[in-house]
Amino acid sequence: MGRIVVHLHGKTKQRDLERLFSMYGERVASRGVKVQYHSERLSPGAYIEVLHQLKGRVILLDESGEMSTSASFAQQVKKWTVERESTHLVIGPAEGWHSQSEAFERFSLSKMTFPHELAGVMLIEQLYRATEILRGSDYHKA
Repeated sequence: MGRIVVHLHGKTKQRDLERLFSMYGERVASRGVKVQYHSERLSPGAYIEVLHQLKGRVILLDESGEMSTSASFAQQVKKWTVERESTHLVIGPAEGWHSQSEAFERFSLSKMTFPHELAGVMLIEQLYRATEILRGSDYHKA
């Protein structure tokens, strides 16, 4: 079964956002979602080099990426979890992506720009929401 790995560039420094991220992270940990932190000292170019080493699908979160609804994202999460390879969802550094990042798929949470720490919280909540949609719970109110 495929695993979903959320990659973050550095630990969240804002306590409120860290609490939210931890809360949703704990909820999805038992559902095959792992969180990996990378050193915030990595330059965008060095971060991209680390991502090229990953096995599986690498998807960068970027405002220019493909967008979807929560329900269609849930279906994508379902596909990722039954695939053999892992899917890596990557939140970039605050400086944005380096020009070497064109080789990767892109996904957008919104056409708006968010601080990378807030984007991490939004992504992990959407992963939790996706698993709840797939479970048929009443968490998602559509």
